[in-house]
Amino acid sequence: MAIANILSIAGSDPSGGAGIQADLKTFAARGTYGMAVLTALTAQNTQGVSGVHLVPPAFVAAQIADVFGDVRVDAVKIGMIGSAEIAGAVADALLPHRGTPVVLDPVMVAKGGASLLAEAAVAALTRRLLPLATVLTPNLPEAAALLGEPEAADRAAMEGQATRLLALGPKAVLLKGGHLPGGESPDVLATPGGLRWYEGVRVLTRNTHGTGCSLSSAIAAEIGKGRPLADAVAAAKSFIAGAVRSSDALSVGAGHGPLHHFHALWT
Repeated sequence: MAIANILSIAGSDPSGGAGIQADLKTFAARGTYGMAVLTALTAQNTQGVSGVHLVPPAFVAAQIADVFGDVRVDAVKIGMIGSAEIAGAVADALLPHRGTPVVLDPVMVAKGGASLLAEAAVAALTRRLLPLATVLTPNLPEAAALLGEPEAADRAAMEGQATRLLALGPKAVLLKGGHLPGGESPDVLATPGGLRWYEGVRVLTRNTHGTGCSLSSAIAAEIGKGRPLADAVAAAKSFIAGAVRSSDALSVGAGHGPLHHFHALWT
């Protein structure tokens, strides 16, 4: 079987911990070939975001068209969108390729608190991109923003929000519980067939920059390799847990450092 080709549509993080850079590292670490369509340039490091420059929507669409016009794409990961116009351009460019799995990570706020998605774009993302998603992967603040509800504070609330997000159009929703209090980091997968919980132990480290980007990219890589969604989520969550546990082996910046994407390959 040919090596899977995975496309990320997202913003750039010049410090290398999140965005396109984290996606490409994740694709490589999971044994797939990575490609990238840029939606935005950011000026950021491990301590925060100081600026965002959006790519013109027509040029975003042109990048997507050229990739699909030449390369077999086995799965797509969508990260930072930035504007309603870019959301529409991405949706229009992907519509002819409805058979390609799409993992949608609704990136809204950077680790340091900077907004990465204009309010007007939330409605466009919900209306145009959610129906294209094979799986939507919000964290608790993102889920609350998409639903216009308070942030979930326990597992019962997470189940309710995951189910309501599913009703907005994606084929599945993985609601990530990393923001819950306590020592656990559980995620819940909602599909038309029901709910499934994935357990995890919280790792005490500051080096969590790019966790959401990397998890969604790992899911896309595993789906692109042919794994069923439930198995893809399990494999991706295991990979991220190892990358976080090993992150202190890196020394990158003075803020929230990156994961160690190649923890299983480097010695």
